[in-house]
Amino acid sequence: MAMLHDNELIALARSVIEADATAVGATRGALDETFIRVARLISSSQGKVLVTGSGTSGAMAARTAHILSVCGAPAFYLPPTDGLHGGLGVLQANDLVLALSKGGGSKELNEFCNRAKSLCQAVIAVTAAPKSALAEIADHVIELKIDANADLGDVVATGSSLAMAAVLDAICEIARVSRDYDWRRLLFTHPSGAVGRDSAQTIERLTRAPTGE
Repeated sequence: MAMLHDNELIALARSVIEADATAVGATRGALDETFIRVARLISSSQGKVLVTGSGTSGAMAARTAHILSVCGAPAFYLPPTDGLHGGLGVLQANDLVLALSKGGGSKELNEFCNRAKSLCQAVIAVTAAPKSALAEIADHVIELKIDANADLGDVVATGSSLAMAAVLDAICEIARVSRDYDWRRLLFTHPSGAVGRDSAQTIERLTRAPTGE
């Protein structure tokens, strides 16, 4: 077991945090015409948003589905393997599939999306590999610019997953605002935990008229 000196430990931690911060900052480059098109598509959708992905991207997919729903855009997470075992039957013509994958090469995810195309309105990919198999299948592709140093050893999806989350968080907030899903409506559906406990104070804070001070 390697024993790190305090200064070595701090230096290692800082290098990881700096790589994460750089990866998130680089996502500004994903805010292009495709991003706008996807944001409008999700904001105006009359159906559900099925969010899917494998591995770390699957964890990001579950997170994104939750935040979309919190923001008033009906969404749910379905792992691609479950979809290939019959879960694809949930899709209807006005639904969207939001597929997350850094490399775009997951066989089960790509098979899922290939079959989903004929069942839903559109397949949207968020990936760092615009020439991947997933990108070829998707109707819309949001490309993430990921530096080789963003992830641990360019293997463990650390910075890239945070970059993906940042872009998707932006879409969630756009959907909330576009759907006129105000804070009162949001807090009504979030009555538990500290959020629910402090909802009255939160509404007062968020709706207080600017004083100009």
